[in-house]
Amino acid sequence: MRDVLGGGFADEARAIDAFRTDAKGQQVRLRGFVGLPTFNRPTTAAMHLFVNDRPVRDRQWLGAVRAAFGDTLPRGRHPVVVLFLDIPPPDLDVNVHPAKTEVRFRDAAFVRGLVIGAIQAELTASSHLATAEGGTAMLDKLRQSAAPYRGDGGGGSGGGGYGDQPRPMSQDSFHAQSPLAPADERVLMAGAMAMEMPPEARDHHPAGGADGPAPDAYPMGAARAQLHATYVVTETSDGIVIVDQHAAHERLVLEKMKAAMDDGGVARQLLLLPEVVEPGQAEAAILLEHQEMLASLGMAIESFGDGAVLVREVPAILGQGNVVKMLEDVAEELLHLGGSTILDDKINHVLATLSCHGSVRAGRQLNTAEMNALLREMEVTPRSGQCNHGRPTWIALSLKDIEKLFSRR
Repeated sequence: MRDVLGGGFADEARAIDAFRTDAKGQQVRLRGFVGLPTFNRPTTAAMHLFVNDRPVRDRQWLGAVRAAFGDTLPRGRHPVVVLFLDIPPPDLDVNVHPAKTEVRFRDAAFVRGLVIGAIQAELTASSHLATAEGGTAMLDKLRQSAAPYRGDGGGGSGGGGYGDQPRPMSQDSFHAQSPLAPADERVLMAGAMAMEMPPEARDHHPAGGADGPAPDAYPMGAARAQLHATYVVTETSDGIVIVDQHAAHERLVLEKMKAAMDDGGVARQLLLLPEVVEPGQAEAAILLEHQEMLASLGMAIESFGDGAVLVREVPAILGQGNVVKMLEDVAEELLHLGGSTILDDKINHVLATLSCHGSVRAGRQLNTAEMNALLREMEVTPRSGQCNHGRPTWIALSLKDIEKLFSRR
């Protein structure tokens, strides 16, 4: 696998070994490795599937694997897997294709259930994990941005760059170039120490306490700062993690809505004043066509004239969001999915769209307690390493990588 798919897959792939007994009492086994959802590719070429040790390119196989990953993958992207299915030969037809690259299962639903169940169980167990590709890409960016200051890129001698001589300083930088007297140095240092620091970066206690847990107490570490009201920076036992707060929280909301669906339906919130939405004739028509499905998701709508709908209730978990924009996005999603998409897939896509509107938005200031609460939820929520659109919710840098950037290693 390392030779064919690279070290990134081999190092991070999750092992699967699942058994299931069919109606005849015979055992069917699924074994192999699945890549993390953030390790994906634009085609199905990296999906290596085998049946009784024979490589196949079967649509049922591919569809079952793709369905198992569900909404953890970006649209148009495909997982990377190496899977072996061992099944009794009488339950298999290998003469579908002259090259025997396709197969037919006697009980296709049984096999599909085994594949989906085994993969989803492993993805759930992997919880908040994401591939290291994001961290690697960030390191490359940092190295590129630091190159002009290192001269020849190595930080050593003989490049004519800033690595071996002081950087030029203009007169605009300092009005006086003369050395500071000791007293002046003390004044300058006192002024620097008194500067107002970002609120979330001040007064931390590494051992835990008022500002939250110790860095090594949890997998996602302890929150240390919020940058640009969008990214949460955490300190872990062996490095740092940067979390996209909106991407992470929309996954948490989605999983809560899914759990509510399985538990009898999404709780609704009655609007004090019903909202009239005019998305257009085609959009209004497809919303009303799926009126029953939307009701099961906590959104009660009804017709309100030509090209308009009236919204009376919304999912309670979403709070007071922008109802108009939310419904327009749902309509756009349903139009994109078309009539060929099965109901379960439509429900998952609409849930993803709704939860995006109910999550913490980029630009919202979070305090330390809120940031740590977000991290703790991520650690126990399935598939929290990817947002509803399949993008990573966090990237990590190890302390070793950071030290390399500063030539400490």
